[in-house]
Amino acid sequence: MRIRLIRKNDLASVSVLNEKAIPHVNSLTLDELEWFMKHSQLFVVAEDGDVIIGFMIVLGPGITYESLNYQYFVAHYKNFDYVDRIVVADSHKGKGIGTTLYSYLTDNSTSKFITCEVNLIPPNPLSIKFHENKGFKEVARQKSEGGKKMVSLRVKDLSETKSPFTR
Repeated sequence: MRIRLIRKNDLASVSVLNEKAIPHVNSLTLDELEWFMKHSQLFVVAEDGDVIIGFMIVLGPGITYESLNYQYFVAHYKNFDYVDRIVVADSHKGKGIGTTLYSYLTDNSTSKFITCEVNLIPPNPLSIKFHENKGFKEVARQKSEGGKKMVSLRVKDLSETKSPFTR
């Protein structure tokens, strides 16, 4: 497996993976994925041979993005990497791909915090456990879509895990 930056010709494969991950992530059009390519701080894919088996989209502060979850972190943190989504193909879950993607981010980040949200409604117990094991701490909960969704907003302080010389 290798991690690399996304290319425009990857968008169709990424779209298929994203749509299969609903309701744990929201649906995205190809135009929206292209927007992420232009505005994300990091947009990478995980490949097994020539097959895309996962991806991660990370946003930094200071962009115009309507997500309530992103807006929470903008209001409460200055120096962060916001993981908008990580998606791994069902056929490759439990094989360390999410861990590898987060390691890639941590190794390449200059931010103090990594932030994300995990669904509580609809429940995503595997993601909750995964993020707890990776040191993400819940800082708030937020409802959306008229209460149909609720997320746990989580933060990992990288200054606790990296040398101060890399900050």
